[in-house]
Amino acid sequence: MTTRFDELLGRFRACLASVDDALVRDAVARIGWEMPPRALGPHPLACLRHLDRAAALAPPDAKPLLQWVAQRRNELHWGQTYTEADFGKSFIDNYGWLEVLGTRGHFANAEVAAGLLILGPDIVYPDHHHVAEEIYIPLTGGTEWRMGEGGFRRRDAGEVVHHASNVNHAMRTGEEPLLALYIWRGGPLAQKSTITGTALQGRR
Repeated sequence: MTTRFDELLGRFRACLASVDDALVRDAVARIGWEMPPRALGPHPLACLRHLDRAAALAPPDAKPLLQWVAQRRNELHWGQTYTEADFGKSFIDNYGWLEVLGTRGHFANAEVAAGLLILGPDIVYPDHHHVAEEIYIPLTGGTEWRMGEGGFRRRDAGEVVHHASNVNHAMRTGEEPLLALYIWRGGPLAQKSTITGTALQGRR
């Protein structure tokens, strides 16, 4: 059955396939791409105000996906794992994800979840962990990432960030928003992360 979101899945797959990294290639190869669509209603979020700027900063290989998403942002079902009670209003107004495939996404998959994450400028995503292995491919540069006991490290667009199962990690954005591809596998795909840090608004 053809749906209006088939092009989303195709462009998302092509964007992932353009990433020159062995871990990402393995993850993409393991996904069964013949997935049934899920009927989801529109669910826009406040963080979508950062989408145009983030898309403008993204590399050329990501443009076909991001242009499609930007044009149809208000038709898509965006989600949030947390609430204002967890991290405060500033975080919630600058955070959201689009699950393209997974247990809650536009395409049903019980083995892997993948999509897009948005974080607005000057936001801290505190230390957290989860059972699922996580692969991030930031499409914008300048965000600082921390893993385990290490310090924050600035990552460039296209630089793959890998979080193994139950390893603490955190992110903090600078002057520009973060837009990143993500892949979750090997654990509960809708699990709310366990927070191990302090929810600070702002970079310091």
